[in-house]
Amino acid sequence: MTTIDRNTDKSPSALLRNNFQQLKEKKDRLENNAKNALRRMPEVLTEQELRRLKEHKYASEGITLFDPVMQEFWKWLVEFCPLWVAPNLVTIVGLALNIGTSVLLMIETNGAKEQCSRWIYFLTALGLFFYQSLDAIDGKQARRTGSQSPLGELFDHGCDSVSAVFVTIACCCAVQLGVYPWLMYFACMLSFFAFYCAHWQTYVSGKLKFGKLDCTEAQFSFIAVYMISTLSPAFWSKPIPYLQVEYRILVALLIIGSTLWSSFNNLRLVSQGGCGRNSSSVAGTSIIFPAWPIGLLLFLATIASNYSISHLLEEHTSLHLLCYGIVFSKITNRLIVAHMSRSSLNKWDTAYVGPLGVCINQYFNLLIDEHVFLWFFLLWSLYDLLRYNVKVCQELCDFLGIHCFRIKPPTAPITDQHH
Repeated sequence: MTTIDRNTDKSPSALLRNNFQQLKEKKDRLENNAKNALRRMPEVLTEQELRRLKEHKYASEGITLFDPVMQEFWKWLVEFCPLWVAPNLVTIVGLALNIGTSVLLMIETNGAKEQCSRWIYFLTALGLFFYQSLDAIDGKQARRTGSQSPLGELFDHGCDSVSAVFVTIACCCAVQLGVYPWLMYFACMLSFFAFYCAHWQTYVSGKLKFGKLDCTEAQFSFIAVYMISTLSPAFWSKPIPYLQVEYRILVALLIIGSTLWSSFNNLRLVSQGGCGRNSSSVAGTSIIFPAWPIGLLLFLATIASNYSISHLLEEHTSLHLLCYGIVFSKITNRLIVAHMSRSSLNKWDTAYVGPLGVCINQYFNLLIDEHVFLWFFLLWSLYDLLRYNVKVCQELCDFLGIHCFRIKPPTAPITDQHH
């Protein structure tokens, strides 16, 4: 009997196998090259921080108003997720949908000043609902696959900090709040501040505390805004009967009021002292110092917005706020890492290069056109945020001996009664 040499086999099935094998080898080479390139980048975590991250245990308290109902839905939903899907992959898919639909809305509304097609509002609502659902089931997927790790919590909170920026700006775009640029400025910046305060409180007390009205309720409020815009894009420019105040101003005031209330509650908890020695933070540092990063950002953002010769806030409202929102996300991620690794915060961060550059450029009478500089600001901030987040994930994955987006699936779901 004659045998066919696989190397000389020219059958269609053999050619297909060879093509798949070559593609797999190329993919593996690209993956290894990317990992090696990441490892050659300057380290952002110390050996001690990595050890403490490994020891970290998630702690939270409080149940929000919608949690009892939504938990049942999320428990049902996670059962449709295949066991081979990594929890972090669930989170990042939801975030990509959320960011994609939000950016589309920002572009189509011309800096939150114009109405756009109804289907874009609907897509944004859908994108946020998908993100909320996938973000809620990632922890459940981790428990049912036995792949829980500190990386999961870090990745989840990091994605939340990015989502908070895009969701807030997109909501303002949905009501065309850009016609009142300073009102939109305060609505967005106070929203960022409230999110930061929640993690500031966690850094001090060691426990993430939820109120009756929290993230889930805020997300449903934003979805409601998108759905109203879907039904009637012009609704928000109409005056409220008897008050003669536009509905979009009411939305802005509700955002400002709720974020101020949330910030006040978290700062009140901070003022009661931390869980460390002598009422210090989890890292044994001052409970007041986390005010420095967010305080500096708010100061630089306000100065740049007020003294812009080209009126950037008025002309490019969404883009201007997105730039500072990306910086907010970076310093919030640094705070989250500091909490989980029980380490101190640095006084300086490369995230401030953009905000400081804008102010310096203004001081010297616009050495570079402000519109051009704004795009450089955005690109640098995105690079700086991605570089830090990717590097943190790579270092932690190497230390824990796991993959960020791949897991070894169990043969059967692991039952767990926790939320």
